[in-house]
Amino acid sequence: MAKAIPEGLHSITPQLAVDGAAEAIELYRRAFGAEETGDRAPDPGGTKIWHASLRIGNSVIFINDVFPNMGGRPSVSSLWIYSENVDAAWKRAVDAGLTVVMPLADMFWGDRMGSLIDKWGIGWSLAQHVKDMTAAEQKQAADEFIASMPKK
Repeated sequence: MAKAIPEGLHSITPQLAVDGAAEAIELYRRAFGAEETGDRAPDPGGTKIWHASLRIGNSVIFINDVFPNMGGRPSVSSLWIYSENVDAAWKRAVDAGLTVVMPLADMFWGDRMGSLIDKWGIGWSLAQHVKDMTAAEQKQAADEFIASMPKK
């Protein structure tokens, strides 16, 4: 009997729909080290992608072109990628052409994190957990962060 959740996937698998899936796949290879799993399905005309799967780290995302005639519309999404050596991952993504939205920095909750956006409007936050904190330590750090924010 077939497994309800295919091998290598999780209960939730993000799917991105963009105009130019083949170009996006190449960008995500350069920016994030994405690996295509080999199940690319082109449309009958061979100009668009009906379906492809990419592995980034230990996660899979699906990606396809937008097909308005089939009810499709472009994705508006934001995804987080946790990894070792986020500084190197950040440089790779910036060098690949993603636009910085929030610079990479140490965050009060114990992550080193920054946000980027690609040409399709997909947001990508890159992070590395660098400090374990108790709930009380997180609350104190959040309170200190809020107190340091400029007042309007």
